[in-house]
Amino acid sequence: MRRYSDKEIDELASILKNDGVISVPTDTVYGICARIHSKKAFDKLVEAKNRPANKSFPVVCLNEEQIQEIAIVRPAAEKLIQAFMPGPITLVLNKKPEAFSYINNAGERVSDELAVRMAPLKILEELILKVGSPLFLTSANISGKEICQSLDDIEETFPLIDGILEGEVSFGQSSTIVDCTSDEIKIQRPGPISLEEINEVLGKK
Repeated sequence: MRRYSDKEIDELASILKNDGVISVPTDTVYGICARIHSKKAFDKLVEAKNRPANKSFPVVCLNEEQIQEIAIVRPAAEKLIQAFMPGPITLVLNKKPEAFSYINNAGERVSDELAVRMAPLKILEELILKVGSPLFLTSANISGKEICQSLDDIEETFPLIDGILEGEVSFGQSSTIVDCTSDEIKIQRPGPISLEEINEVLGKK
């Protein structure tokens, strides 16, 4: 499996445009990703992760415009996007029905919820820009197993993916996950951004 440097983003973008799956560093752990506008790429990601096809993958976007294209952004979510993105926060939003509708086939999806982040690293911004769409981005592990700690681990765990972007990760604290699918905001997973900070932005005490 070939390892790519940050000088070879064009080659990695080409892999993704052609429905490939690659591993990339994020701000906390290694991830694997695929473009969102391809059922073939989605199916390859499902196979690599060995997870049910009716569970959605987190999506990483370049900016708020891309988030708005695929998800319903309520006023509270809009405030959190403005205050904390890009940053260590993931928002759970309702997916727009027309957005990559292939994963709603035959009612197989558990729900229409979608976990969304804004690209936390410049290298991911560049990759999304060159691919021309948001990316599914999920942690580099088989579903239910430990996250890969090195490039060697990734090669052993995911022998069928199409490449690895070399880079450094901090293995720091995972992002705060906030459920914004209703008027009542809920923390699904505590993280670097606290409930107090969120409530302050939303004008709650």
